[in-house]
Amino acid sequence: MNNKTFLRQIKNQEKHWWFQARKKIIEQIVSGLKLKKKSSILDFGAGSGVNLDMLEKYGLVDIHEQNKYARTAIKNKYKNIKNLYSTLKIKKNFYDLILVADVIEHVKQPKNLLKDLKKFLKKDAHILITVPAYQFLFSKKDEALGHFRRYNKNHLKNELDIFKIENISYFNTFLCIPIIMMTLLYKLLKRDYIKEAETTPNSFLNKLFYIVFAAEKYFIKYFNLPFGVSIYILAKND
Repeated sequence: MNNKTFLRQIKNQEKHWWFQARKKIIEQIVSGLKLKKKSSILDFGAGSGVNLDMLEKYGLVDIHEQNKYARTAIKNKYKNIKNLYSTLKIKKNFYDLILVADVIEHVKQPKNLLKDLKKFLKKDAHILITVPAYQFLFSKKDEALGHFRRYNKNHLKNELDIFKIENISYFNTFLCIPIIMMTLLYKLLKRDYIKEAETTPNSFLNKLFYIVFAAEKYFIKYFNLPFGVSIYILAKND
């Protein structure tokens, strides 16, 4: 991801409907793990820390982030974060949960990264990963974000074959059809729409999209969603 795109995310993610609704989905999954008080959590590829305030409710959070602008944003906002890593020199057999939110699609060889992440987990600890779905939606937006791929469920399961998979589901389902239609139209027009997609829309639309997307948290608690433009997978280090 180029720095211009990263800086735009840092500016918008605290209010943007997609980042904030995705956080609600992630929290619904994390809350179901019933983590013990003061559990050790690693937010791997944390960006500028959009999920940190939520994760801190469930344990003591360490961060990994390579981008220097994002690390600066985290340091300025979260004074109580003790460990902020920029390399893979991370504590082994230490974490009860690792969150990897929309990261592995940025990595050329994700299986190698996942082998490292497995070393950082305690036995029977969890890893939660989210990724963008459907390779046919791969567009100039993905290229601008530095994505190498988008996923389907079988592909994602294969990436995590060194873990015990507990659950996998699509999400961002309720807005899936309009997002697919818009993406395919922009692909047909060969239009680069990264700026529009990642800039917070007007307050009415932003609130509407947030409410619709975030409402999925009430559904994923009870069953898996059959399609959507994102996927999450929850796995255990057995």
